[in-house]
Amino acid sequence: MTVDKNIEMANLQSEIGKYIGLGQNSLIFNFEEHTRNVILRLITVNPQHNQSFLFHTTDGVNKVDALKSMLEYVKSYKDEESSFTIQWTLKGESILHTSYFRAKNILGALDKLYFERDPNGITVFSVMMNPIS
Repeated sequence: MTVDKNIEMANLQSEIGKYIGLGQNSLIFNFEEHTRNVILRLITVNPQHNQSFLFHTTDGVNKVDALKSMLEYVKSYKDEESSFTIQWTLKGESILHTSYFRAKNILGALDKLYFERDPNGITVFSVMMNPIS
C-alpha cells in the first residue's frame, strides 16, 4: 500500500509538535525547494507577545526527508544544545520580553531571535546561558 505523501507529512509535523510541546497553531513549517534538496525552517510563534522565531533548520532530498531530519533533531536537541534566555524589546516599545532558545552557542541563539527581522528593530538587554539541569 502506498502512503499518501501529504498524510505522511501531516503525521510527521504532528509528531514534531508533540516533541516540542507546541500545537499546530504555534508552528510554521517553511519549505524552500531547490534543484537538489529541500530546506526546512521550523518557526515557532509565541502567542504571548505575537512574535515568531526560528526553531531549527534542516534539509533533505524532498519535503518528507526534511521533516524526518527535523523529527530526529527534536528528539535529541535538548541533549545536544545549550539553553539560553534572551531579554529583549522591540524598538519603540517599553515591554521587556523574555524568550528561550536552544543553540550550540550564544551567536546561534541570537541568530534564532533575529531570524527574518531587521536587527535595528530589536534591542537585546541580556543573553544568559541557562544552567544544565
